[in-house]
Amino acid sequence: MAAEKKAAGLSVSQIMLVALLLASGAVMKFFIGSIFSAGMKPNFIIAMYCLAILLVKPKLKDAFIIGLLAGAVCQFFPGTPYINFPSEAAGAAVMALFVMAGRRAGGALMPALSTFVSTVVSGGVFMILLYALFFSGGSRVPAPLALFLGIIFGTAAVNALIVQLLYLPVAAAMRIRADVKKER
Repeated sequence: MAAEKKAAGLSVSQIMLVALLLASGAVMKFFIGSIFSAGMKPNFIIAMYCLAILLVKPKLKDAFIIGLLAGAVCQFFPGTPYINFPSEAAGAAVMALFVMAGRRAGGALMPALSTFVSTVVSGGVFMILLYALFFSGGSRVPAPLALFLGIIFGTAAVNALIVQLLYLPVAAAMRIRADVKKER
């Protein structure tokens, strides 16, 4: 029976955890993200879906769906419409691949390493689509590539730090809660 549940996808509690983390990422992006006026700021939505994927360890297709949901959440914020769907899906898929590789893919720093790479992939896809859609053949002068790369790598570093700091306490709290449920 348990094998059938796992084969079907995420459990209800895992879906609720993903939803809670994406919602908290959106709230943090809205309130804390608005404090940063420089070009680089944390992308809490990416950080939270990376944390969610680390915690629930979804299959690749489920992680892809988590990325699409994160892209949908991004649509509520000012920015470039629709580009977040493919960029967040790509970032979430990369994160799932890291999780599937296991702890061998970075050891104790796996949360930071995988979040950094996933954020760079998400930002890279976003930048490529932005250039392709808005700057190709148009009269607009594209922003310098170095500016985008600085923002992407800076955001990736901040996201990696956030997830590394949150992963162990949240995972421990989830284990404690699971142990309490088993005792009942």
